[in-house]
Amino acid sequence: MSTELWLVRHGPTEWSENGRHTSVTDLPLLPHGEELARGLAGPLGEQDFALVLTSPRQRARRTAELAGFAHAEVDEDLVEWAYGDYEGVTTAEIRESVPGWTVWSHPCPGGETPEEVGARLDRVVARADGCEGRTLVVAHGHSLRALTARWLGLPVHDGRLFRLDTATVSVLGHERESPVVLRWNS
Repeated sequence: MSTELWLVRHGPTEWSENGRHTSVTDLPLLPHGEELARGLAGPLGEQDFALVLTSPRQRARRTAELAGFAHAEVDEDLVEWAYGDYEGVTTAEIRESVPGWTVWSHPCPGGETPEEVGARLDRVVARADGCEGRTLVVAHGHSLRALTARWLGLPVHDGRLFRLDTATVSVLGHERESPVVLRWNS
């Protein structure tokens, strides 16, 4: 199989810098986030992508633009995990009332379930699998980690195994017929 799925997590925002869960809140990149996004243009520009997708949130769209992909197609399936009542709240704050909470192991009241997240990210996997060549997606930390789990045929909660930093490139692909991680967090 020649299909590759390239993942880019958007550059830093105020909330990503201080650990606040950010889904529907449409924050801009910080100035150094814009610089980091510009830095992605070199390594990404050396690749030929058959399909380029981005989350509709401005932090992802701006990262795509600064990395040289202003033409990226907006795909609603790439939005961040909807945190519901935990939007704008840090894990430490949530754990004051829900000890041991993680997005991977506990519900997000008023937000998405892992099954809902998995269903929409499975559609992204299907699009990439149906594409001849490389697909580039620009999106968010938890959604891209869940997307990686789904690419590998794992349950969404196994996204917990893939730490993903802002403004990084990761590559998923195949070794023979098996889906694999080719490069991570570079």
